[in-house]
Amino acid sequence: MAKKMALIATKGTLDMAYPPFILASTAAALDWEVQIFFTFYGLQLLRRDISDIKLSPLGNPAMPMPVPLPVFAQMLPGMEAMATMMMNAKLKAKGVASLTELRALCQEAGVKFIACQMTVDLFDFKNSDFLDGVEYGGAATFLDFAGESDVCLFI
Repeated sequence: MAKKMALIATKGTLDMAYPPFILASTAAALDWEVQIFFTFYGLQLLRRDISDIKLSPLGNPAMPMPVPLPVFAQMLPGMEAMATMMMNAKLKAKGVASLTELRALCQEAGVKFIACQMTVDLFDFKNSDFLDGVEYGGAATFLDFAGESDVCLFI
């Protein structure tokens, strides 16, 4: 019997988008059955185009910066764009797959993406906003799988 992994993706920033896709694609490559439940801001990761996902230096004290910046400087216009550009450049230079590539790899490997229906309704999303192949369900739908999983992670 294959192992099962249940992931909950709640954040839609660049730095928080990589962990669920990396973990899911790796588990799927190991022939695990994998589901990711996307809720609240994690729904951003299911949009058709995710090339504009940002990284915010504000409130992210662990983020290494070339020069330590005081908090007020992190709020200046353009800092988010600069941090995003720097992170994307670093990811590319290190040969890390893009989010779009990782997400497609997950889908090709059979990872099930579940959009939280309550959150879809809350934020007035339409099914057409999201990738093809996304399933919709509530917490109970996900908990059925999570309750049987070997690994369950909240990201």
